[in-house]
Amino acid sequence: MARVTGLGHVGIYVRDLERMVAFYRDVMGMQVTKQNWRAGAVFLSADPEAVDHEIALIRGRPDAEDPHLINQISLRVASLDDLRAFHRRLVVEGYRIDRVVNHASAIGCYFFDPEGNRTEVFWVTGRPCWVPTANPIDIEQPDEALLAEVDRVWMELRHVPVGGRLTDETATLEVARLA
Repeated sequence: MARVTGLGHVGIYVRDLERMVAFYRDVMGMQVTKQNWRAGAVFLSADPEAVDHEIALIRGRPDAEDPHLINQISLRVASLDDLRAFHRRLVVEGYRIDRVVNHASAIGCYFFDPEGNRTEVFWVTGRPCWVPTANPIDIEQPDEALLAEVDRVWMELRHVPVGGRLTDETATLEVARLA
């Protein structure tokens, strides 16, 4: 039976993205691994060799009176088959699926838990990608077709180094994909 193997990362809504990035980078010693300032998303890791991000900072937190802080909680699974099993289980149990996407570095199934918290189960593909990207993907297609789509996106974005900035053209495309 499919099961979660660990916490992958936490996404936090922030009001002041620049200040929060500076805190986690300069005070906590984490490294910026992925960034798309136009989309308002910066990802950080304590150990980029082991995991591409543990915290995702997302611009969009409401005012101080609204406690809406968590963008998402992401949980890792061991295999593509486990991801498919979770997706099927969530559908059968009636949970609302938000989206299933290809991040190149991972494939994620986003859904809402019983209290409406956005949650992701994801499988790491083994293709390092330092661009925050999210392309819809059908995880029920055969492995070969699914992995070919992962590789197509990875080939488009693999030139961006850890913490690198996107060109204006690539950034515009990624903002549209993340929307």
